[in-house]
Amino acid sequence: LIFGLAALAESRDGETGVHLERITRYTRELAQELAERGHGVDKRMVPTLEIASALHDIGKVAIPDAVLLKPEKLTDEERRIIERHPLIGGDTVMALKRRWGEDELLTAAAEIIFAHHERWDGNGYPFGHEGEAIPLSARIVAVADVYDALRSRRRYKQERSHEEVVAIIKEGAGGQFDPAVVEAFLARSEAFARISEQYPS
Repeated sequence: LIFGLAALAESRDGETGVHLERITRYTRELAQELAERGHGVDKRMVPTLEIASALHDIGKVAIPDAVLLKPEKLTDEERRIIERHPLIGGDTVMALKRRWGEDELLTAAAEIIFAHHERWDGNGYPFGHEGEAIPLSARIVAVADVYDALRSRRRYKQERSHEEVVAIIKEGAGGQFDPAVVEAFLARSEAFARISEQYPS
């Protein structure tokens, strides 16, 4: 059910289920590595984070086509509109939590949806949180999501090579990304390359 809802949202901007397959698998690799390193992830939470990551962009379902599907560079106003998608998606999951009660999966999903565009240095959105004020679940998905975006061909850009993307993420440690999550990514980068090849865009 969760995967179906996520796929429905992804279909709005021309994505297919393979994007979700990649994101969930990248998230699993990072979570497993961090769990093995004893860095904030309980091993029993790895499957929960994997599933919850599929919902990271469900808020896009409420973004107008003129903005979501625009092939050219967005204006400042259009950028503000698309940057609302974490709030829309996060509020949706919070409404589910109010109906359902406390639930590990919904809690992880809300954290990821609200905060996967936050940056370690505080220059992200929608709240401008920084460092460990950003939930670790969201810091993990931030790396997975950027890797996937850069490795994927879109109507407005070409894909980048695995080596290029590894260099970009490595350079982003301490700026865009949690350095500990980047270390986990570097340790699992070969697995990322295999997943990307297994589920091409």
